[in-house]
Amino acid sequence: MIVPANRRLLPPIASLVAFEAAARHGSLTAAARELSLSQGAVSRQVKDLEQRLGVELFARVRQRVVLTEAGRFYAESLRDTLSRFAAATAQTIAFKGGGGTLDLAILPTFGTRWLIPRLPDFFARHRDVTIRFATRLRPFDFAREGLDAAIHFGDAHWPGADLHRLMGEVLVPVASPALAAELDITGAGDVARATLLVQATRPRAWDDWYAAEDLTPPPGQPRLSFEQFAMVLQAAVAGLGVALVPKLLVAEELSRGELTVLFGRSVTTAQGYFLVYPSAKRALPALAAFRDWLLGVIARELPPAR
Repeated sequence: MIVPANRRLLPPIASLVAFEAAARHGSLTAAARELSLSQGAVSRQVKDLEQRLGVELFARVRQRVVLTEAGRFYAESLRDTLSRFAAATAQTIAFKGGGGTLDLAILPTFGTRWLIPRLPDFFARHRDVTIRFATRLRPFDFAREGLDAAIHFGDAHWPGADLHRLMGEVLVPVASPALAAELDITGAGDVARATLLVQATRPRAWDDWYAAEDLTPPPGQPRLSFEQFAMVLQAAVAGLGVALVPKLLVAEELSRGELTVLFGRSVTTAQGYFLVYPSAKRALPALAAFRDWLLGVIARELPPAR
């Protein structure tokens, strides 16, 4: 449900901009210089805002202005709001030309290993689109984070959002050749002698692998947990243990001989990789361009099974 704004609580934008600049600089003069206004004009805007709010935002100390507690709270909240307002304005203008900026959250290892190597093709087709990347490992609030879309791994569920399944995930057991030889790992049961390397968002992956092999993990088997698959892979290369990693992310280490795929079954997870974005943003030009390109790549590289 959308609650309409109370207009009496919405001060003039000029006053808000003047106050934010003065708060950021700690100076009315510096704010005036940034905004190409006189110092008196900025001072009047700030005083008008204080009168409307009925709260002192600055304490005047000789020639300086110092934020009050209320001013500090308002400045921090306002800075984020003005930033979003500017971004929304730029994105709205972009409807005219079909370009604009896309704020995209990616999974770090998936982004560096799979997505980024394919992006030159996107930018060759869409030179007027800018992508700003952030990393997120778990679901988040789009509005609070100020992001337009995300590459997400998990279930096909995100309230208020559109999801496009990109691909599933197959996990394979890998280890450094030296560790495999040292522990004499020649069969599935031999994994019990190794430390298990775990990615934090896949805490049950090894349990699923043991179940697929009709084995029970030994009590107290050592485990090392890492936030990102890149760290899991590096730990495996260093010989710290045996890893269960997505097949599509380990190609480099396998080709260099730093890791080897062990025996036994791979694990196909029930979850998958998705492009997800708020339903209200589906027509955003930069997002639409990226979505159509990405789904085209998936269709070419991973055609549906017949």
